Amino acid sequence: MPAADPLTVVIVGAGPRGTGVLERLLVNVGELMPDRELHVHLVDPYPPGAGRVWREDQSPLMWMNATAENVTMFPDDTCLLEGPLRTGPSLAEWAAAHDGGCDPATFASRNTQGRYLAWVLEKIVAEAPEQVTVTVHPTTAVRLERLESGRERLRLAKGGVLYPDAVVLALGHLEVEPDKQERALSDFAARHGLHYVPPSYTVDVDWSDLAPGEPVLVRGLGLAFIDLMALLTEGRGGRYETTDNGLSYVKSGQEPVLYVGSRRGVPYRAKMSYRLSGAPAPLPWFFDGNTVDNRFTFQKDLDFYAHLWPSMAKEVGWGHYHELFQSHPDRVTVSWADFAEVYTALDWGGPEMRRLIESSVPDPEDRLDFESLDGPLSGLEFAGFEQLQKHLAEHIEADVTRRGDAAHSADLGAFQALWSVHGEMSTVLAGGKLTARSQVEDLSGWWSGFFDYVGSGPPGERLEQLLALTKAGIVRFLGAGTWVTADERRGVFRGGGYNSEHTVEAKTLVEARLPRSTLRDCSDPLLRGLYEDGAAMEHQVSDEDGFEHSSGVLHVSPHDFRILDRAGRPQDGRYALGPYTNVSHFATFARPRKNALSFRQNDTLVRGLLGHLLGIDHGKQQDQEGTETIQPRLAA
Repeated sequence: MPAADPLTVVIVGAGPRGTGVLERLLVNVGELMPDRELHVHLVDPYPPGAGRVWREDQSPLMWMNATAENVTMFPDDTCLLEGPLRTGPSLAEWAAAHDGGCDPATFASRNTQGRYLAWVLEKIVAEAPEQVTVTVHPTTAVRLERLESGRERLRLAKGGVLYPDAVVLALGHLEVEPDKQERALSDFAARHGLHYVPPSYTVDVDWSDLAPGEPVLVRGLGLAFIDLMALLTEGRGGRYETTDNGLSYVKSGQEPVLYVGSRRGVPYRAKMSYRLSGAPAPLPWFFDGNTVDNRFTFQKDLDFYAHLWPSMAKEVGWGHYHELFQSHPDRVTVSWADFAEVYTALDWGGPEMRRLIESSVPDPEDRLDFESLDGPLSGLEFAGFEQLQKHLAEHIEADVTRRGDAAHSADLGAFQALWSVHGEMSTVLAGGKLTARSQVEDLSGWWSGFFDYVGSGPPGERLEQLLALTKAGIVRFLGAGTWVTADERRGVFRGGGYNSEHTVEAKTLVEARLPRSTLRDCSDPLLRGLYEDGAAMEHQVSDEDGFEHSSGVLHVSPHDFRILDRAGRPQDGRYALGPYTNVSHFATFARPRKNALSFRQNDTLVRGLLGHLLGIDHGKQQDQEGTETIQPRLAA
């Protein structure tokens, strides 16, 4: 009996997500298809493993947003996987053995991470089963279509054609066509000889048009702003010096002046630079995805604030107070056992819960206060612009001090519970019971922004640098509720905020954030083609009360990540994962020994894909023009 034809899988996107999918594919195929020949193709114009964001050729001023010890590409024995386990080093462990070492508690540069990712890819390819080949195509995929015979045909930008049995889209953040507002601002800038920078990946923008000393309006105080800040200061020859009064900035004379604001008006909270003093809280405790789903078995229209938020907030509080009571017993009036027993029985936010916390935790600074945390500038008005600057500098300094002081380790307990809640949310969403309005306005709106603000902030050192830049007059704050208008009469951009009456005029406006893409406006030809052909649909949600919303992202099945066509039917052999899909609750990199969601997602996708391949047996054609094969070897 002749041997079966080889099977072919294409992974479009060879960055960390594509590499993670490949890792699961190469270990699972040995179990599920030990005797079947498999050809795997990686398609990405950027370096395989690192991809666009983590490529080695970027400025070393660009840092990761997680410490080296908290980044890994390999699962461990805490991961609940169906497939086989392959272990490997974290970024810190790899750097110690292969890259000159780094402090595990420091934030490595992105190009260091790029070297780690390249090594991971080479390692997993070198360990691939003998019947598997892996080929890299340094180009983009531009067209995926299903032929009348049922075969898939994938066209590449450099002229190659592949005929895969399954395709995985592992793309990152997408480029988009400008929206109506962005086009209007661009047109305004062109008419008046101004400069408008729409949302974009900061590293890839040419900033040479920003002149020294020029006032620049910046909307956004998140991580994109931190990158911009570094490139326009140290990246232009400035430097920081440590003095008796803290960090100071020495100007190069090439820096513009950045007038920056956002909705909250303050930077993201600094990363904490210490570890828990006590044992971590058992998590999840109150907000477990399966438990939530079972609790509301007979209720289909769940409201975020009425049904989810009480358990979410209680979970974060559980992490916060567990650490406070365990590590700082001198600052509480009762034992943890007594507090926990009463806490467990009470509803979050109720009068009994407030009385329990106030009586047990005397100092308000030790209590968890979501409102003050979320809106630190709410209701504040300043008589002058300089008073606003002073207040913001004091706010940032206090945040850096607190987040670096283990005396406030309850904050880290809350942070870990916050991540637990974030991870459990994918299970809740998969249940399909949350109302459309809550998904759009509450979950994707407020909660997503709050989570990023509290849990995805920059290293404390970056905020110390920001303070030094404010003292040097390089950065000025506009406050909360930042607004920008295009002044046709004066031919300038004008901006301000609601904490001060002061306004700023500038010839340059920068949107310091990543673009938010939809299938209709993304510039990726593959996704646009699938959408226009009806082979993909935007994720849409609707309520019985008439609320309808299209999120614009690619709709995939939350259970196995198959792409849905325009009729809502999952398509066998077509899969997608990433921030451009409705399965948005994931992290790019896993934290060691945390049963990381990304590993579980990758494993689920791959085992479903291999199950699909097991039923396939037909002829193959492939055009491998313009390809580069990774040689199966262990990287040095």
